[in-house]
Amino acid sequence: MADYDEDNMWDEYPESPDQDDDQENEQAVQSECLEMFSGTDYIMEPGVFNQLKRYFSAGGSPKQVIQVLSDNYKAVAQTANLLAEWLIQAGVDIKDVQQLVENHLTEMILKYFDPKKADSIFTDEGETPSWLSEMIEYPTWRNLFYKLAGEYPDCLMLNFTIKLISDAGYQGEITSVSTACHQIEVFTPVLRTSISTFLEGGEEAIDKNIPEFTKMVCHGEHTYLYSQLLMHSLAVETKGGSNMRRLCQEVHKSARSKYVLINGRGLDVTPITLALSGAAAYPRACQSLASMLSRNALNPADVTVLYKLYMTADPPLVDMIRSPQFLEMFESMLFKPGVKLNPEHKPKYVYLLAYASCVVETWRKGQRKAINKDELKATIQAIERAHNLCSENKGSSELIADVGTLFSCLKFPVAAMGILKWVDYTVSDASYFKLNTDHTPLHLVLLDEISSNHPLLHQKVLNLLMRLFESSFDELDVLVQLELKKTVLDRTVHLLSRGCILPVITYMKDCWQKQDTDISLIRYFVLDVIAPPYTHDFVQLFLPLIENEDITGSLRTNEEDDPISEFISHCRTNYIMVA
Repeated sequence: MADYDEDNMWDEYPESPDQDDDQENEQAVQSECLEMFSGTDYIMEPGVFNQLKRYFSAGGSPKQVIQVLSDNYKAVAQTANLLAEWLIQAGVDIKDVQQLVENHLTEMILKYFDPKKADSIFTDEGETPSWLSEMIEYPTWRNLFYKLAGEYPDCLMLNFTIKLISDAGYQGEITSVSTACHQIEVFTPVLRTSISTFLEGGEEAIDKNIPEFTKMVCHGEHTYLYSQLLMHSLAVETKGGSNMRRLCQEVHKSARSKYVLINGRGLDVTPITLALSGAAAYPRACQSLASMLSRNALNPADVTVLYKLYMTADPPLVDMIRSPQFLEMFESMLFKPGVKLNPEHKPKYVYLLAYASCVVETWRKGQRKAINKDELKATIQAIERAHNLCSENKGSSELIADVGTLFSCLKFPVAAMGILKWVDYTVSDASYFKLNTDHTPLHLVLLDEISSNHPLLHQKVLNLLMRLFESSFDELDVLVQLELKKTVLDRTVHLLSRGCILPVITYMKDCWQKQDTDISLIRYFVLDVIAPPYTHDFVQLFLPLIENEDITGSLRTNEEDDPISEFISHCRTNYIMVA
């Protein structure tokens, strides 16, 4: 009996619990893998080899897995490739076929993208997939990642991909991607690239790229503060510092006008602006400025505080009142028609505006050593005279006696800016040209003088002229409208002669291409402009206007000895045209 018990005791007890658990785990793994293998075209998935290894390690049957993978192989990708080859053989251009496939694939990915599955790619493979590194080399797929990153900002795979794109040297493309704003290692190179683009591209680059740049910088408090601190530190450099200061001001202006409530959280950028200008060292001035800048309105009490502080022997820093927003409020107060200004406060407004525009501080080793006020008195006088003339509400004919005074005031940039605002307000009045009988109203003549003296105001003058040229003037007779627009074009030609060439030519070319401008006006402009020498960029923009039969056809002769034909021949002989 003892022998029987000893020999058969293992038959009387079930298998150990550990063996049961192992078998259950293996069965669970096999079932899980088979479920995945049952997916359509799973054999094309990047993680198929890892899952096959799991399946076989759990004792899975090779015959069964082969059957499952084969049954669920639909060859979707291969069919797409076959159709693409047929299209190419049928005569469709290979680039068009590639674009068709890429566009459809992009739409499908955007429609069915699953961030959880995307994140699992890294956990499954344990490293950066080789196909991801290849994808970011192509603009189409980079744009796809940008769209996905904007829609799924919390996806780890997309955040990592954006960093890969940045590291690969494509920082200039991702200024509009919100994901870049959450990673300092991505945001910093993108910011650096954007700033370099602005500095190298000049005014045109700022106008073109500032909206996207502002959107990125103003994504949140942290990005705005970080960007302004970085740009402010560069603005103090001797080389390129003024350009950086301009960029800081453009960002502040855009943030104030479009993103007053950054991200809807009610962030006021005024404290940041004041802190960067050194206002913390002057608490009284800081408090007064903060009050006015936050409300975007001047207050006589706060202006009086600032006036008294800047009249002292050791005034606050001039940069504190050089904010474009602050200067704009003063100019509007002094030069906007109809604004009632208390005579007691006017000298304070004039003094602060003049001080901000002409006083120069000398710095050494972080310390202010001197304050140069040599131009302050003359600037105050120019602003006062200009303000008095602009506030008298005189007509164009009545102002002729004061032309000499106005022209002398226009020598000062701050007075010229104020008079330009006044002219803008005046000629924008619907009744101005209806009541004016002069062929060339004095207000438009003042624009010529501003253009001659102040290149930095060229764009503002051009903006005003463009608005006037595009105005309908329905209350005027058709012939009077044409004559008025010719007068505006005369001012535009003068602006061009002062160096504002490409913006003017570009605008006139746009008017021609949009076909919403009387062709006689384009012809009138063209005849005023033809005179050598010409730059390459000028020829590229202007030659299409000259060659257009509708514009200059009636001005050419069969002998081709007219100015139009000579210009065309000269350009065709000496310049290479870019299609």
